[in-house]
Amino acid sequence: MNYKMIGVWAIAILSFFSCGEKGSSTDGLVQISGKIENRPEGLVILSQFTDSRPKVLDTLEIDGSGQFSYELTVDTPTFYELNLYGQRSVRLALYKEDVSVTYDFSDPSSLAIEGSQDTKEMLKIEKLMESYQVDVNKLNEAYYEAMSKNDAEAIKVIQTQAMKLENEQAEKVKEMITSMGDSFASLAAVGLLNPKNDFPFIDELVAKLNENYPGTISILQMKQQLDEMRILSVGQPAPEIELPNPDGTLVKLSDLRGKYVLIDFWAAWCKPCRQENPNVVRLYNEYKDKGFEVFGVSLDRTKEDWVKAIADDQLTWTQVSDLKYFNSAAAELYQIQAIPATYMIDPDGKIIAKDLRGPSLEQKLSELFD
Repeated sequence: MNYKMIGVWAIAILSFFSCGEKGSSTDGLVQISGKIENRPEGLVILSQFTDSRPKVLDTLEIDGSGQFSYELTVDTPTFYELNLYGQRSVRLALYKEDVSVTYDFSDPSSLAIEGSQDTKEMLKIEKLMESYQVDVNKLNEAYYEAMSKNDAEAIKVIQTQAMKLENEQAEKVKEMITSMGDSFASLAAVGLLNPKNDFPFIDELVAKLNENYPGTISILQMKQQLDEMRILSVGQPAPEIELPNPDGTLVKLSDLRGKYVLIDFWAAWCKPCRQENPNVVRLYNEYKDKGFEVFGVSLDRTKEDWVKAIADDQLTWTQVSDLKYFNSAAAELYQIQAIPATYMIDPDGKIIAKDLRGPSLEQKLSELFD
């Protein structure tokens, strides 16, 4: 259990913004300067985000008093990184404005940014994530302790707390992005959001950035990614699934139209899926007579494993599979990269929620039926 949100999406956002222009042209010269006190042995390395990881540009010269100054050409809004002796990284968002960085290794909270407003926004993002990660670490410790004691009730409470923490953090991130105005540093903050849950917000932000930075390849790439996700966003019709059940009879998702349906992607070999199954069974039994159904889509490879897991876990709802693992037609259609994964659809067949598990599934069903 790890509720740290930043990941591949964030890295992609940082690497995407490497070309484009806003407003009039500039000579492109930006100065990076500053002072580092109580510094250890090693190097200060400047890198630029170009592809999927930073590309080293140069090693900065630090004088005897810890001061440095470096000039580089920045024709377009670009993300950089200062690696301070391999012990501290400082993200820079540079375009048209010089930046000054000061840091004292004897005081981890001493990092200060002057000049570049975009870089100041990056520092706000970093501080927000540091605070969030402290809370996440506490929950993870409590979770592993509860797991070691097999304390199901404590695990459930921690999961609820984690869900609340993640939702609160997402709201803080969105508030921060809104406060940034036209700063392109908002692209880094977008990486802290879950595009499945916050698709409308991200979609609107990218549209605004596209207006501010027209013709930018990176923005067009982001728009393409969002367009690919759009067909599975909340409010869209759930794509049809038609696969055989264990008896070999073709079954359609649309056969359950008129009910709230949880599309549950799982497999016999998936331990988290099997751990979640008792929770789904309990909730299914509680709400099936009120209009709730489950449509299980297995990503198993063999019928034997699939059928045995259905019996062992007492899954009495509709089950389908083409036994093609992640190459399943349904998995590809729903862009499934990992399981368990779920989509909740309404009686009209529209997606109303995603990735509901544990307390989040229970809460959603309570909203719908209680």
